[in-house]
Amino acid sequence: MTAATDTPKPNLLELLWRAAPETARGPRKQLTVDEVVKAAIRLADAEGLEAVTVRRLAQELGKAPMTLYTYVPGKSELVALMLDALFEAMERKSVSGAWRDRLTAVARDNYALYREHPWAAAASPSRPPLGPGQCAKYEHELQALEDLGLSDIEMDDALAYLLAFVRTAAQDAAQSDAEREASGMNDQEWWEANGPLLAKVLDTERFPTAVRVGQAAGEAHDAAYDAEHAFAFGLARTLDGLAVLIER
Repeated sequence: MTAATDTPKPNLLELLWRAAPETARGPRKQLTVDEVVKAAIRLADAEGLEAVTVRRLAQELGKAPMTLYTYVPGKSELVALMLDALFEAMERKSVSGAWRDRLTAVARDNYALYREHPWAAAASPSRPPLGPGQCAKYEHELQALEDLGLSDIEMDDALAYLLAFVRTAAQDAAQSDAEREASGMNDQEWWEANGPLLAKVLDTERFPTAVRVGQAAGEAHDAAYDAEHAFAFGLARTLDGLAVLIER
């Protein structure tokens, strides 16, 4: 995306906080930044972030492509606005009780957000621009680490560590969903189709541990990969790691 007019472009923080100065030049705008962002989120949810282009978004909004530059100067700014809108609207459970319960609530809120909007996990940087949604999210999530004896820097580090795990788990789950959709088969159908060949090539003498453990895991989860189990197991181990810091 490049600018279409000589009108000074608002910077990202001005856009995030809707503090861009008004200009009297040009025709009166018929959309708002919020409407552009909501349309972009709908498109990303339906077809992935790669589908969010100027031309396609303009088509969705019934506008000429170049008019969108008067609202958002580039795709990086648009993605930041999309993420901040999600962060502002996301459900936030109460962070109370034992510290593990607090952090579990934070983790599951984020995981639910990324499962509903799979593109957001990959698009979300470790340090998003400080818009109102991100600030509200950060303030709420830090409360889960308040009064635990951690320094301010340790609180920030612990939260970043937890959220990095959540983003990775959500991306793995989304990849599993995409592979299942591409194959046109659920896990049971895939195993039924490929089981006879695997039984021949997976030699129990050559791969004794892999066959034993893989069979046990497959039977336990009724699948080669169970995203919810992987998330729950990984979250527990992540909290175990933080326990060394918090309960020292």
